[in-house]
Amino acid sequence: MDVLSFVIVGHVDHGKSTLIGRLLFDTDSLPPDKIEEIRKASTGQGRRTEFAYLLDHLEEERQQGITIDTTQVFFKTPKRRYVIIDAPGHVEFVRNMITGASQAEAAVLIVDAAEGVKEQTRRHSYMLSLLGLNQVVVVLNKMDLVDFSSERFDSVKEDVRQWLEAIGIQPILYIPISAIEGYNIAQRSENIPWYNGPAFLESLDSLHNKQSARDKPMLLPIQDVYKIADKRINVGRIEAGTIQQGMEIKIIPSGQTTTVNSIEKFLQDTDKALASECIGITTADSVFLERGNIICSPGKEPTLTDRIPASVFWMSKRDFTKGQKLTLRCATQETPCKIETIGKRINSATLEVIEENAEVLKNLEVAEVIINTKKPIAIRNFNDVQELGRFVLVQDENTCAGGIITGVN
Repeated sequence: MDVLSFVIVGHVDHGKSTLIGRLLFDTDSLPPDKIEEIRKASTGQGRRTEFAYLLDHLEEERQQGITIDTTQVFFKTPKRRYVIIDAPGHVEFVRNMITGASQAEAAVLIVDAAEGVKEQTRRHSYMLSLLGLNQVVVVLNKMDLVDFSSERFDSVKEDVRQWLEAIGIQPILYIPISAIEGYNIAQRSENIPWYNGPAFLESLDSLHNKQSARDKPMLLPIQDVYKIADKRINVGRIEAGTIQQGMEIKIIPSGQTTTVNSIEKFLQDTDKALASECIGITTADSVFLERGNIICSPGKEPTLTDRIPASVFWMSKRDFTKGQKLTLRCATQETPCKIETIGKRINSATLEVIEENAEVLKNLEVAEVIINTKKPIAIRNFNDVQELGRFVLVQDENTCAGGIITGVN
């Protein structure tokens, strides 16, 4: 059965966790003891049953009523299995939201029908655009608070449509829901008779899986090297393609070629491994491999470059000044770098171009940049192989920015 992962994003308190909790409840994906636990927790807070508590496991989150970290939960329909990534909405947790969204194949943007489009609605949807997530379902939540008004639905829908159009996203559907009441979640609700489209759960089955990474040229970033008995085992996670015993491989950046002598899996005897598997390999020749090397198929290697066009999202409260030293980490590769040019500084919540040919970058701003690395690294376009198409920037051992590679020569 296929598996599809999707992220739910939106402004704080617009109902992401409640939507997921209600979906799990309505699809009988919860054990009875978990439901009873949530009911007791809600009673202790003086509230009716809060389905958001299913995801907000941390006591701090329950007390503050916000989701702090990304949470993954699972359920299935007759068509496929799903992985739901619940991403934080609060402005302080944007870094975790990006982490969640980068793992998804599709997205659900949730908007409070009473409040309408807010700052984090715009910022998070812009991140979806930046990450290349073009399968988007928009749900207008809390329709019970606006008396299920079709006029209010149309008004907020138009505001959302105009914003998404500006950032290049064309949603598949707009669905009116009430997550707390369960209307239009698992099935169509009679409380919203003017809506003729599918319920939320039905809409998910219309989403498509991305092209399997197994159908792409083989890429294996080396994570570590172990010496076991007389074997030198090079380990890592296959990010694309298939690797098998006897196949010819090329090592980036050295350019050496050799063949695979063996595929090593814990307690398994195999001669083949596929994308997403963590494995070890030994080589027929005595070639030197280390962390950061990339194993690939000859003639289908990634681009090796020291000059990278990218979009970066600055996440540090410390302003960045062009020329400051940074460290770039992409897959298992790591190298000192500098931002050579800041073509544009962009307000991530309004798309306003703050400055062109800038010298500084501030917290929660997006920028179009050129990065110069001390040594060449192997890259792919983000939409081709995500692990070689995204990176983080580190300053003083703290992650200060996330980025997407926008051009590969």
